Amino acid sequence: MMLESRPPVQDLVFQVYGRHLHPELFEILATKTVERENYKLRVDITTTGHQITFDHPELTLTEIAASSTQLLPEAKRLMGFKLKQGLSKRLTCVNNIHYEMCFHVETLAPDIFLKIHNEILQDGVKRGLIHHFKNTHRFSLPPLGFITADARPGCIVTNTFHTFPAEFTIVKTQSLFERR
Repeated sequence: MMLESRPPVQDLVFQVYGRHLHPELFEILATKTVERENYKLRVDITTTGHQITFDHPELTLTEIAASSTQLLPEAKRLMGFKLKQGLSKRLTCVNNIHYEMCFHVETLAPDIFLKIHNEILQDGVKRGLIHHFKNTHRFSLPPLGFITADARPGCIVTNTFHTFPAEFTIVKTQSLFERR
């Protein structure tokens, strides 16, 4: 069993695959599944970030935020980026299915970080999937992982928020899986 600890933000990568990834590659801490008539979406909070898998009869896409030191496959990797600053990308898949993603890494002043961290915590109690990581020090603020998945006609939107209190940093991602 792996230890439940977050890597430093500078070690994070964002990758998208055109396939499922083996479950043993990640330690899953929390999971939720959304099923509709033509797709299934599974969101996982992992020790290093998240894994989101979109299953449609015509394709599978798996998005991950993970440590760059984690061994991940090369086969069917469609995108791969260091999680730093911000980035937006699109991918046109089969039969008018589109995937769009954006991420943003933001380091904040301690008081603003605490305010946003608490807002994420309050929102996580009401909706979505949230995980409280273990404190690394007795008096430290525990990191959070929070994911929402909102189904709309013809698409599903996911938002993730990962807090890194020791670095006063929040990593945010948003992904859209859509049939046009």
